[in-house]
Amino acid sequence: MSSSGPQTGAHAVIADAVDPARRPDVLLRKRRDEGHEVSVWWMIGAFIAVSGVVIAVMSFVPGGS
Repeated sequence: MSSSGPQTGAHAVIADAVDPARRPDVLLRKRRDEGHEVSVWWMIGAFIAVSGVVIAVMSFVPGGS
């Protein structure tokens, strides 16, 4: 990048940028190292568990077939 032109505010923002995954106010987002991603089986298990809970709760609703 040449320094012949004036530096704009965008250049300063990019230079001072913080990784959003490492901000202290982000609770559930975390950047993991390569090879340490969450297994897809956790997501499949969570879907099955939530579906089971929804079906169990709906079985208590009167008027169902």
